Amino acid sequence: MIVLVLLGATLVFRLLGVLGVSRFATWRVSAAHGLAVMLVMTASAHFVPAGVTFMPHHADMVAMVPPFVPFPALMVYLTGVLELAGAVGLVLEGTRRAAGICLALLFVLLLPANVYAALAGQDVTPLWQRVPEQVLYIGIALWAARTRTQSTVNSFG
Repeated sequence: MIVLVLLGATLVFRLLGVLGVSRFATWRVSAAHGLAVMLVMTASAHFVPAGVTFMPHHADMVAMVPPFVPFPALMVYLTGVLELAGAVGLVLEGTRRAAGICLALLFVLLLPANVYAALAGQDVTPLWQRVPEQVLYIGIALWAARTRTQSTVNSFG
């Protein structure tokens, strides 16, 4: 579901680029904005109680935190704030590189929580699906972090 939000938003932004909205003239920038849309959606789960969203809610997120991580509720709030900050950073050209790099690092650091939740039998995305999704998010974040000069080497820029 979350991957579909990412892909759908990216396609909508790229279509806007094709229709003349210069901000979305490249796949890279469209994907950065698509990732930002996805992050706003996923970050909402960090702050809402049960019944407010169809996605996992705050208590579900706390349950995903491995036992070795201190202050799980606080960490869930913190990662939600980091996701929102990353989303803002991705849509601003001046901060896109730093945001992409920081988000890639965040996605790597969040992977143990996803693995723990899947192995602990929680009702989450299956591990065989979640790990490739996480790799996709890391890849898009790093792609978004590329500078315009680095992007001109290929046509997907």
